[in-house]
Amino acid sequence: MDHCSAVIGLDVHKQAIVAAVLPPGADRATEVLTIENDPRAVERLVKRVTTHGQATFVYEAGPYGYQVQRQIAALGQQAVVVAPALTPVRPGDRVKTDRRDAEKLARFYRAGVLTEIRVPTRAEEAARDLVRTREDILGERLRARHRLGKFLLRQGRVYRETKAWGVKHRVWLKAQRFEWAPLQQTFDAYLRALEEAEARLATVDQQVYDLAQSDSYRVPVQYLRCLKGIETLSALTLIVETQDFRRFATAPAYMGATGLVSAERSTGEKVRRGGITKTGNAHLRRVLVEAAWCYRQRNVVSRPVAERRRGCSLPVIRIAQKAQDRLHRKFGRMISRNKPHQVAVIAVARELAGFVWAIAHRFPVEAPA
Repeated sequence: MDHCSAVIGLDVHKQAIVAAVLPPGADRATEVLTIENDPRAVERLVKRVTTHGQATFVYEAGPYGYQVQRQIAALGQQAVVVAPALTPVRPGDRVKTDRRDAEKLARFYRAGVLTEIRVPTRAEEAARDLVRTREDILGERLRARHRLGKFLLRQGRVYRETKAWGVKHRVWLKAQRFEWAPLQQTFDAYLRALEEAEARLATVDQQVYDLAQSDSYRVPVQYLRCLKGIETLSALTLIVETQDFRRFATAPAYMGATGLVSAERSTGEKVRRGGITKTGNAHLRRVLVEAAWCYRQRNVVSRPVAERRRGCSLPVIRIAQKAQDRLHRKFGRMISRNKPHQVAVIAVARELAGFVWAIAHRFPVEAPA
């Protein structure tokens, strides 16, 4: 850590930013400023505190994105975004204010105890937002289905013919009529909300597939699709959420970033391990767990998997086949030892993350533009 330059801790909020200035060689902030969270105010702050030399600005990642970081970097200064969950908290510290938070960030950064995160490029952030938009619409569709289904259940309308939400179920839904006008209006509103969510989902699905076929993502998506249980949408999610696989030096480091590793509180001769940490990226964890369920099935190369592997490089196919064989055996061994299926699938998902990391190191070096 460079002690010869000033460190400015920023506590960023929607309306205002609190800045604590830690001069070179100082142990405590000598000045605390509160400015409006506005590009012009940020520019004035940067010019003021860098009058006598370079400075490093540091703030925690949050709902305000990376605009402040990008603006400060464009002004020629170093701007660092850190992981808030990994910021140390002293036991017994019960006082929390914006001023103290800004000062703490400046001191901790100079001490080298903060974890810096990688700021995505604008293209990477745009792709990630599109994929997350699809997940949001999926949630809206699920809620719309629940509301409609529970409404029909309250009215004694239960569909028992075939699987719900299929073609025949839709015909049955369209045929529903109610004697009382308010009930019919309620049903029509719930059904219209479901259809609107499905229409939005179809549009975004096509946009996501088009993104997966773009020059930046076509080859990486094709490589990850070689893995059993991973299709285009899940492959693209893994890529845009991870951003740069090469920032993880080892496969266990990537597994830790997914939150699929066991928590541990060991001391002395006592070893205590609990459930998974669930730290890191929840989107990665969801995709890996969903894909892991496929490895409880028969260990065969199905026609869709063979089609996805066609045209890929031989080393990638070998990694995918090794993953399929190993993870299928692991699932079977754990079930044979009477482990719950949920425990087994988490263990398989954790190792699947390692194989994703291995294949990702075969990606083209060029980052998405």
